[in-house]
Amino acid sequence: MPGKKSWCYFRNQKGVSYSMKNYYYNLLVLLLALFFIQKTNAQVKNLTDSGAYFKSFDNTRIYYEVKGSGEPVLLVHGFIVNGQSWKRTELYKDLLTAGYKVIILDQRGNGFSDKPHDSTAYDNDAEAKDIMALMKLLKIKKYSAVGYSRGSIIVSRLLVLDKKIKKGVMGGMGAEFTNPQWPRRIMFYKALSGENVPELASMVENVKKQGLDQQALAYLQRSQPSTSKEDLGKIKQPILIICGDKDSDNGSAKELADLFKHPTYKITPGDHGGASRTKEFSTEVISFLQKK
Repeated sequence: MPGKKSWCYFRNQKGVSYSMKNYYYNLLVLLLALFFIQKTNAQVKNLTDSGAYFKSFDNTRIYYEVKGSGEPVLLVHGFIVNGQSWKRTELYKDLLTAGYKVIILDQRGNGFSDKPHDSTAYDNDAEAKDIMALMKLLKIKKYSAVGYSRGSIIVSRLLVLDKKIKKGVMGGMGAEFTNPQWPRRIMFYKALSGENVPELASMVENVKKQGLDQQALAYLQRSQPSTSKEDLGKIKQPILIICGDKDSDNGSAKELADLFKHPTYKITPGDHGGASRTKEFSTEVISFLQKK
């Protein structure tokens, strides 16, 4: 041992001396690093066990999942929910059983996806552009899209913007959204922005109770797109308009159906919150998708 130091020394094969103290210190640091890496990887695995992230056109990170290997069907969720809400429906399970490839995503501002606090991040069809970027990433050439509630509004934009869509399903939606100044949209935006809107007080309370990003949700309403009646009338793809028999939340679904060239119009049991979960809803959607 050189000198009077109390720590042992050893030499590696190249003759370089190392202090045992430094050796054990470095080993401890390495073990701690491995522990935190494993912990982080486990958290990520739990989060994205059946899904993944991608960066969209403006670097906003979007979470998505793909199940199955057949003809692609995209499911677009509504407001104050996320892609996981589809897993509580009969449709999600029935599509997989019928042999479809089912794609869900959390639209920006929702779920596991990024929630920008820049109002312009939701402008100019940002949500439709996210979906189009995802289809390009997945190398999908043709797909059908099913939207419910606000998701139907996004499907209408896809039908206008994306030539890859074969068929479109718009559930729980009337014709009111064709108005850029739709009072219901403006009322939601004001309520989520902090204004006193008594009719929507319970909605805001629900957002807070769930710990959702109220600012992002407000921006989603602020920038929510509309599609004109004229543009809807130009759409050539087959369209299914489907609504619950107790659902009038977003106006007349029959009026919406009448705007399209090739509409199929169906009524199923349920109100706005429940119709999409029913077996009848699933049966009608899959029957429509299977028609040649």
